Amino acid sequence: MVVEILSAVAVAGGAWVAASLRVVKQYERGLVFRFGRVRPAIRQPGLALLMPFADRLQKVNMQIVTMPIPAQDGITRDNVTVRVDAVVYFKVIDPVLAAVNVQDYRSAVGQVAQTSLRSIIGKSDLDDLLSNRERLNEGLELMIDSPALDWGIHIDRVEIKDVALPESMKRSMSRQAEAERERRARVISADGELQASYKLSQAAATMADTPAALQLRLLETVVQVSAEKNSTLVLPFPVELLRFLDANTPKKEEKPANNGQVAPAAREPDDAGQAS
Repeated sequence: MVVEILSAVAVAGGAWVAASLRVVKQYERGLVFRFGRVRPAIRQPGLALLMPFADRLQKVNMQIVTMPIPAQDGITRDNVTVRVDAVVYFKVIDPVLAAVNVQDYRSAVGQVAQTSLRSIIGKSDLDDLLSNRERLNEGLELMIDSPALDWGIHIDRVEIKDVALPESMKRSMSRQAEAERERRARVISADGELQASYKLSQAAATMADTPAALQLRLLETVVQVSAEKNSTLVLPFPVELLRFLDANTPKKEEKPANNGQVAPAAREPDDAGQAS
């Protein structure tokens, strides 16, 4: 009889211990609800002792949650239709608020992220979405973090993943980029021509003041051409040498016709001769 009583007590004690002990993992925090009211003390990782049939333990994950935001269609401020998707990283910083103030904080954060993403699309230009994403990410993070603080949620960061454009807009942007590259190429070429013209004018002025410089330049050109192992070498004749020869060559005097004799004038017939 005593053995049976001791056995029953042992079984009851084991059941009580099994019902009162819980294990909280390292990345979790435990909330104890005693008769439906949350206890202010948060159970840390390890063994948690509960009051059987009175306490209920709810575990809250404290890890960073990665939540993709579905792609949202919107019209930018400059009237371009785009499709943008993003990803939000958040974590629970207050388990009591996350368990009491909101029914499902994951769903709540997802809905706020979608509405904030559509709002940021309507307030931004297409160029900002394509090239200034850091500022948009910061603005989107602030928009999501403002209501999430009341839920015990901290938004770690938000990243815009992709911006999908219509095919017609892609073709227009490619034509614009091609035209811009062509414009820059023409400007660079014109600038080079302008600088070359300045240098050539200075070289021409120097050669005009010093004729020997032109001869040296001619000889340098001959050396450069002869280095190509050509079979025929065309050597230009300096214009200055022609002018020198023309200035120092005596001019011959023109000789009159018929060795200096004057030709007799033709006789005109008189009236008598015409009559006869």
